[in-house]
Amino acid sequence: MKTLKQYFQEAVSGKWAIGHFNFSTADQLKAFVEAAAEVKSPIMVGTSEGEADFVGREQAVALVKSYQNEGYTVFLNADHHKSWETIKAAIDTGYDTVLIDASKLPFEENIELTKRVVEYAKSINPEILVEGELGYLRGSSEVQEKIEISQADYTKPEEAADFVARTGVDRLAVVFGNIHGIVTEQEEHLDIGHLKKIVQAVPETPLVLHGASGLPADEIKMAIQNGIANVHINTELRVAYHDTLHEELEKEPKETTPYKYLKPSYEEMKRMIKKYLELFGSVGKI
Repeated sequence: MKTLKQYFQEAVSGKWAIGHFNFSTADQLKAFVEAAAEVKSPIMVGTSEGEADFVGREQAVALVKSYQNEGYTVFLNADHHKSWETIKAAIDTGYDTVLIDASKLPFEENIELTKRVVEYAKSINPEILVEGELGYLRGSSEVQEKIEISQADYTKPEEAADFVARTGVDRLAVVFGNIHGIVTEQEEHLDIGHLKKIVQAVPETPLVLHGASGLPADEIKMAIQNGIANVHINTELRVAYHDTLHEELEKEPKETTPYKYLKPSYEEMKRMIKKYLELFGSVGKI
């Protein structure tokens, strides 16, 4: 299997993106991995700090490793880990890649913590990839009414260049109109012109779009064509999993066998993942 770094190099040069999807349960992970395999796409799966606590870091690593041993092209990411303690735990447990999200800290403190993570991660495993984050990504991974979006929150190109040079991160999460979660009373739009400025500042660094749930498909595609190499989808999947499960339990209230009432949610996850991978242009890249 190619390394994740090799896939990112191919994504950047080929103007396509690797899909990233978070899981909280084994059936979600199974749906993600099988969907990607059926369309011959590499895939990243992630656990946030909360998801890692629920699933278990050792268990998440073991589950993904079992698929890797069977030949599936899947990589495990510690998504939005915000403290030294949690990111160190993910590195020590054997995650393939980690995101140290110190974006809420002052710029110099963000650099200091991110650099510490990069140095520690590479000392433990030279192949591990480390992602940093720069800019203020508002919202949370849930359905919300409105989220204030300000250009003051955007990733500053000159800071991005300084950040990458001083930390040595392998990829960078950026902000250019994106937010976490889904909003119901406003439209989300990406500032592609600003993204181009960031790309010019860090042309060799794969860029990551977090908070893609709720964004128009054509804007996601445009972002990929202009430098985004990694796209995170989470909230839309959570909503679909919840709603499909709710419908199934209402339809079959006496069913108590988990693999039976969970199957429709599993199938909906597979359908959605295939749709996203097609949008990201990663189909057939294995």
